[in-house]
Amino acid sequence: MPQPDPRPYWNTNVARHPGILREVPPGCGAALDVGCGDGLLVRKLSGRAARVTGIDSSPEMIAEARRQTAGEPAADFLEGDFLTAELPTGAYDFICSVTAVHHMDFTAALTRMRELLRPGGTLVVVGIARESTPAERAFLIAAAPLVRAVKVLRRASAPAGMPVADPRMGYGQVRAEARRLLPGVRYRRHLLRRYSLTWHKPAR
Repeated sequence: MPQPDPRPYWNTNVARHPGILREVPPGCGAALDVGCGDGLLVRKLSGRAARVTGIDSSPEMIAEARRQTAGEPAADFLEGDFLTAELPTGAYDFICSVTAVHHMDFTAALTRMRELLRPGGTLVVVGIARESTPAERAFLIAAAPLVRAVKVLRRASAPAGMPVADPRMGYGQVRAEARRLLPGVRYRRHLLRRYSLTWHKPAR
């Protein structure tokens, strides 16, 4: 079993971890965390999957993930570009990604995740998009006071050196493209400026 994280923290990404963990299929063999950062979610997944791989393009984040996860035999980490890294096709029972796909080409990233997932496997993507319509901007403004209050109460923080990027796609664009690439995907918009995609790959 994984040990408690030595430096627990909370932020609007970590807030989505419980929902992600609930989607891990029973008896999960291999799991993949795309854009794993400091490995916090990998450490949580290691109690639910026989083997968990975290991949991230940041050398600093991978070094920190390896340092914090030392001694956990179920977890390993790969530094590299997810879109080009050597990963086994159709080998993962569970794939997840938290606020990483906006750093990549969205279509290419979801297509690669779809290919790496085994038939019958589960994919969960949590992401951020930009408010590109009047309704989306109104939602952001209305939710802002509550979001600020939650962050203050929970003392939101993030690991030092975590890469950041502004999203290029709007929420509507994300929803439409996800539905095109992943037929039957469940799209949800969350209060803390996040969306989630949950998809079960059809079994052969």
